[in-house]
Amino acid sequence: MEAKPPISLDEFKKKRREFSPVIKDKTKRSVLDRVAVWITNHVGSMGFFMIIFAWTAIWLSWNMFTPKEARFDPFPGFVLWLFISNMIQLFLMPLIMIGQNVQSRHADLRGEADLKINTKAEFEIETILAHLEYQNKIILQILQDLENKS
Repeated sequence: MEAKPPISLDEFKKKRREFSPVIKDKTKRSVLDRVAVWITNHVGSMGFFMIIFAWTAIWLSWNMFTPKEARFDPFPGFVLWLFISNMIQLFLMPLIMIGQNVQSRHADLRGEADLKINTKAEFEIETILAHLEYQNKIILQILQDLENKS
């Protein structure tokens, strides 16, 4: 029972393709896409939330607790602030979603790169296992030959 040798290292190197894990988005991002990603990265952060929260708290506190002469936005004025904040939300939602779509395309590219790397690693592991199996068979043959001679 002769063991069939696995592919040689030279054959393996010929089959092996170089793969660079650097991921490049082949689609060019428009200026609007880059702006959407920038807004998504900055607006979708706790820092931005804290700034908006602090600004709103200061605005309302100032207009509620300072003397009437110092208030720049008397009682019905905060309704205008609520309207403006709703308008900001209406504009930011689509921009954030666009940014997330662009980031999702990049994540898909990373996923494809991961699949290529995993496929390459699987081929290398199979080659290593074939070599180990071949070595085991040779060692068993050597042991049998030694037992037969003694």
